[in-house]
Amino acid sequence: MMALVYTLLGAALVCAVLWLRHRQLSFSAQRTADYAGLTPIFDLREHLNGKMLCDGVVYGPTGRVAASFNGRFEILWDGDRAKMSEHFTYDSGTEQLRQWALVLGEDGSITATAPDVIGEGRGKCEGSAVQLNYRLRLPESGGGHVVDVTDWMYLAPNGHIVNRSQFRKYGLVVGELIATMRPVEVRSHA
Repeated sequence: MMALVYTLLGAALVCAVLWLRHRQLSFSAQRTADYAGLTPIFDLREHLNGKMLCDGVVYGPTGRVAASFNGRFEILWDGDRAKMSEHFTYDSGTEQLRQWALVLGEDGSITATAPDVIGEGRGKCEGSAVQLNYRLRLPESGGGHVVDVTDWMYLAPNGHIVNRSQFRKYGLVVGELIATMRPVEVRSHA
């Protein structure tokens, strides 16, 4: 009987440690308040604006690179509203287009919609970071699954943006994305 009690106590302890790790020590534990007051200040209208280039990799559930990609973005702001066009080209030759509509609230809140986003994405911009959570329907070539996405973007001192995203299904991480975004350099011909 004592062996069963010790087994159950051990299992409960392991569950508690895993829960604590998930809530306090993992990617999911970040909050925008963690970045409040940090510089440089991430102003979406300034730093996520105009024509931009993107390079990144997608990791599968085993942690190995599943794909790499390049992207070209164009973001046009009208006050606190933006239209963001993304054009991705993957190492397989596959191309993907996404059109975002963004609304920035006075408190730094963000709402985002896109055709492959289910409902509305919600997030916040605070200090040097931006977080956005949404449900995304993957393309049929990716299985057509719906995944929960947590996007974090961090502003680097040189104005480039580092993006890290996790994709979850039933609470389990099924993929991750790491990318950098930077403005397209305008070259003058003198």
